[in-house]
Amino acid sequence: MARLTEDAKGVYVIAVTPFTDDGALDLASIDSMVDFYEGAGVTGLTVLGQLGEAPKLTAEESRTVVERVLKRLDGRLPVVVGVSAPGLAPMSELAEAVMGQGAAGVMVAPPWTVKTDDQAFAFYQSVGEALGDTPFVLQDYPLTTNVTIAPKVIERIVNEVPNCVMLKHEDWPGLSKISALRAASDKGAMRRISILCGNGGLFLPEEMGRGADGAMTGFCYPEMMVGVVEAYAAGNPDRAHAIFDAYLPLARYEQQQGIGLASRKYVLAKRGVIKSATLRKPGAKLSALDIADVERLLARQAIRLKEIGV
Repeated sequence: MARLTEDAKGVYVIAVTPFTDDGALDLASIDSMVDFYEGAGVTGLTVLGQLGEAPKLTAEESRTVVERVLKRLDGRLPVVVGVSAPGLAPMSELAEAVMGQGAAGVMVAPPWTVKTDDQAFAFYQSVGEALGDTPFVLQDYPLTTNVTIAPKVIERIVNEVPNCVMLKHEDWPGLSKISALRAASDKGAMRRISILCGNGGLFLPEEMGRGADGAMTGFCYPEMMVGVVEAYAAGNPDRAHAIFDAYLPLARYEQQQGIGLASRKYVLAKRGVIKSATLRKPGAKLSALDIADVERLLARQAIRLKEIGV
């Protein structure tokens, strides 16, 4: 499989990690999930992300998940693997293992100990050195990491750390950050890298309008992200917004703190993508009222999609 480059674009869906009802890895559901994502038209997959419950997996389980996904895809789509860790040694070890299995690149979020601009730069400089020639994604997700990385710091990282090839942009509000980074690359102040956006796709049309290359997030209807990105690529932002608007109520519901991932897994299980909606403990569970909310949103979404011909 070709390695991840700064020219990457499209939709790299953040994959959930399927578990059985008792919390064991569900390898059969990994297969069906991969088939579903591929059938939805995504460009690539990202595994062991924040919402892939990576911190709840053992090191052996992490390797098993990656191996299973790569085996199922058999080189048809690129796979990015989250390797974030408190130290460089476990990060490098997992990165070396997954790249040897055929991953296209890895993703690294900063640890909570990063507090200043200089610390943010120094951290990613050390990551670049530790990973060698492995291409990596800088995950900018301050809502979860509590680490804010200013555009000027990202600019410096990109210019001085050559194997940083992509920004996973999840700052919120963060549209101005995309504009600043694209302005910097347009005037030659920084290397142009791929920018894929997260936050459940909540701002995807606006992000595409600011110069993003696509999405890297796990909304339970990846068809939405694919449709929006393809419409923008075809020069039809109005169609992109129409598609987005139909899915927005469910996407908004899925972005709740606490039950968001439970909602995502519930819908994926309902769609037959995975067998069980279980989150590994400790994890939230939807109440009967939560499920009623989701079902109502799904019903209204189906009506709206029919109205716009999707």
